Amino acid sequence: MMYVRFPLSLRNVEDLLHERGIDISHETVRFWWSRFGPLFAAEIRKKSVSQMRAYSNWQWHLDEVFVKINGETHYLWRAVDHEGEILESFVTKRRDRKAAYKFLMKIMKRHGGASIFVTDKLRSYSAAMKVIGNADRQETGRWLNNRAENSHQPFRRRERAMLRFRRMQTLQKFVAIHASVHNHFNAERHLYSRDNLKLNRAAALAEWRQLGAA
Repeated sequence: MMYVRFPLSLRNVEDLLHERGIDISHETVRFWWSRFGPLFAAEIRKKSVSQMRAYSNWQWHLDEVFVKINGETHYLWRAVDHEGEILESFVTKRRDRKAAYKFLMKIMKRHGGASIFVTDKLRSYSAAMKVIGNADRQETGRWLNNRAENSHQPFRRRERAMLRFRRMQTLQKFVAIHASVHNHFNAERHLYSRDNLKLNRAAALAEWRQLGAA
């Protein structure tokens, strides 16, 4: 949890656990997140998807950022809903119509559809929307997509702590786990009082411990 949730390196987590009397190698931490991270993320995502399908999806925000892997530029596509919860993260080598189409189909297969798709002015989105038949649902604007752009910030902090990625598969695996864990612990503290924030945070931690115990 510490490694995925906070901008810590493997050796940072090793030192923190050593202070708590747990003597392990940083490679053990790597094995833990690689082995159990996808399992926890799948359980969180399964619960989230079932809840989201219970009501209509009003608005999705789509955006993409570049990520360097061994000096080569890749693109991380991200979709968030109108409340800022991360729906999907998808890594590609290009950001053309084909990549945008695969990204949109991946989201819609898992989460259904949305009434409005907010994007930037990248032409790949409009081209893919025409193929799918959602061209009339797309909205673009200079400030409309701030919610998706802000969602990249936690990942950028993790990227700096990890000294970037070396493989495309590792990046895809990590962003999927990171998104689920971020959604789980995202208490949206600006919407709640301090007392309610404490209750929500404690409930999220208790649920996480249940996943670990299972």
